[in-house]
Amino acid sequence: MSLIYVVEDDEDINELLVYNLKKEGFEVKSFLNSKEAYNKIKYDHPDLIILDIMLPDMDGLEFCKLLKADSETEDIPIIMLTAKSTEIDKIVGLELGADDYVTKPFSLRELIARIKTVLKRSKKLTKESKIIRIKNLEIDPLRIEVRINGKSIDLTAKEFKLLLLMIYSEGKVLTRDQILSSVWETDLDVYDRTIDVHIKKLRDKLGEYSECIKTVRGVGYKWECEGE
Repeated sequence: MSLIYVVEDDEDINELLVYNLKKEGFEVKSFLNSKEAYNKIKYDHPDLIILDIMLPDMDGLEFCKLLKADSETEDIPIIMLTAKSTEIDKIVGLELGADDYVTKPFSLRELIARIKTVLKRSKKLTKESKIIRIKNLEIDPLRIEVRINGKSIDLTAKEFKLLLLMIYSEGKVLTRDQILSSVWETDLDVYDRTIDVHIKKLRDKLGEYSECIKTVRGVGYKWECEGE
């Protein structure tokens, strides 16, 4: 269950947001000022913050700036909520690191849709930036590095994407079409044989972990490692 902070000094709007977000299945904590939220945020580390700009103590822009400057809170998504509608306010908020911007009066349905989109994107980024460790195999998606027993393994860009695709599939069988569309994308000059060649090269480079790449005859491939 995702935890959402609502930082809004208008009590009626605050209550409306809390009620509807809870109805959608979110865990919600509400605050009428930014300082109280800021003091608790590192203990809770919410999954998303709905943040009003016009707050009585520290305004939302300054609050956003503080969060994005701190390595412990910089990854928390923020949706700005404000009565202001000028272009400059939107630009400033987004430049400070806000993920989205909703102007009052707003549609609850639209706001909830935006929340779900931002949460989905945030979880995907978190997953893709996390270092993967499978026994003595270590994969760093951000640095595009693979190490076995601490030794770097030289993979091509396609081999690296193929490896991540299979690992992220979490044991599901990937068809050849799925592999082609994910790894080769719009490259039309690719055939099934190309996938087989890349799988063979990847297996050769993975050594003891080559057996984690399973062939599902007539369908495709999957990643399955014993003792993961």
